[in-house]
Amino acid sequence: MSAIDLHKKVEAIRAREDLAEFIECLREDLIKNPSDWENVELSSFLEAMAAWVRDMDGFYHNLNKPVPEKPTWRIFGFILLAARTYE
Repeated sequence: MSAIDLHKKVEAIRAREDLAEFIECLREDLIKNPSDWENVELSSFLEAMAAWVRDMDGFYHNLNKPVPEKPTWRIFGFILLAARTYE
């Protein structure tokens, strides 16, 4: 699955089941395309997740979107997607 496909999938997250399906897609992508992942080890993946969460305001500012006040299933999906490559 390409990064564009993953981004489309994360944009489509509306409910808990959508997030679960997205997580399965991420797992499949990691297995099939590990070279596309910056953070293949759990430790680096979790570190990237924490870093992105701390910096996520910038992500929304760069898109000229308001920073969400409450997390949603989609936002959690974005956190997981970002941790795939965030340094």
